[in-house]
Amino acid sequence: MQLRPLGRSGLQVSPLCFGGNVFGWTADEATSHSLLDAWVDAGFNFIDTADVYSRWVPGHQGGESESVIGRWLARSGQRDRIVIATKVGMDMGEGRVGLKAPRIREAVEASLRRLGVDRIDLYQAHKDDEETPLEETLEAFARLIEQGKVRAIGASNYSAARLAQALQTSARLGLPRYESLQPLYNLADRAGFEAELQPLCQQEGVGVIPFYALAAGFLSGKYRTADDAGKSPRGKATVAKYLNERGLKILAALDEAAQTLGKPVSQIAVAWVMARPGITAPIASATSLAQLQSLVEAARLTLPAEVMANLDAASA
Repeated sequence: MQLRPLGRSGLQVSPLCFGGNVFGWTADEATSHSLLDAWVDAGFNFIDTADVYSRWVPGHQGGESESVIGRWLARSGQRDRIVIATKVGMDMGEGRVGLKAPRIREAVEASLRRLGVDRIDLYQAHKDDEETPLEETLEAFARLIEQGKVRAIGASNYSAARLAQALQTSARLGLPRYESLQPLYNLADRAGFEAELQPLCQQEGVGVIPFYALAAGFLSGKYRTADDAGKSPRGKATVAKYLNERGLKILAALDEAAQTLGKPVSQIAVAWVMARPGITAPIASATSLAQLQSLVEAARLTLPAEVMANLDAASA
């Protein structure tokens, strides 16, 4: 598989990233391990998670996904083949939130312990913390790199203005910079990234690893009515907002492309993101081996220009 450079970090990643938000949530541990085995066997090396996954589930504390991955790494012996990305900054309860230096120091130790590794390949600020000076956050990340606990750092959910400010701060102080951005970006969610973030990332050589490549499953085509959305916890929580005139227009364009190419709509939706300018590796999740195989096939799919143009128009 052709790997892609992640920003200027020196990391080389597969063109698709497995989203670990499902591990220990909608995929139990045994299923999660079988999915990770199949992911590596198919030639992929990139896995994204976060300390907060899956704190939203009743009875969960956060860290469940990292722990599932850690036990898989211990069992499989695949550590050297994998690029592990995780995140810090979301509310973990008891005041554990944000990007102040003490919080980052505490969080990285917990993530390293759960993952069972001595170094995180890509450590990301999960969301901007405007109450903490960028200098403090970036200096804390720099110390982790110096200590060998982190290889590279990235940002998630940053605005273009704040990402630009962070990059300028790193350059001014001689600190490691954010080498990647994790924005929301897919056929249904375009404007927020394309307006300012996309040109900034291309200009600065920042890798882009968009999350929700399938818009939380909406672009798989399985949610077409409110009743459909109500059939799964994830659908009920996140998909309903896409069930409008524009969303159905996008699904119609995907249906047309699927008929033309003989491929499932989910593969076409992922392939569209992979083909967009400046994209390094979209993040997508799977909860079954059949879904994972579909992602594998999506990574090998090149969309004809006319299909790209039709999808661009429908989702504009």
